[in-house]
Amino acid sequence: MLDGVAGNLEQYMTLLADRQKLVAANIANADTPGYKTKDIDFQAEFANALQGIPPNAMEVQGLVVKNDGNNVSLDREARLLAENALRFNIASNLLRGQIHTMRLAIEGGGGSSS
Repeated sequence: MLDGVAGNLEQYMTLLADRQKLVAANIANADTPGYKTKDIDFQAEFANALQGIPPNAMEVQGLVVKNDGNNVSLDREARLLAENALRFNIASNLLRGQIHTMRLAIEGGGGSSS
């Protein structure tokens, strides 16, 4: 049971790390003329990740393009950073809970806690 859940959480957390890299690249290029914001469709890419398909980054449409051709929105990127951090914390807490449950099962459910 743990293998399936842990494997899905591992894929989820890996995808979060990939998205974090994209957001960091977007922020780093906020002043680069002509740079276009990149992101992933998180839900679609998670479904792909479960099948072993690597994520596909794409340019984000519908953002305001500045005079220099750059369309990075620091407000959008800051929101994505916060969202990613929240998702990562939730996933790591779920994984920690699964490990704790498995540990209790292995130890026979005894009252020892560490």
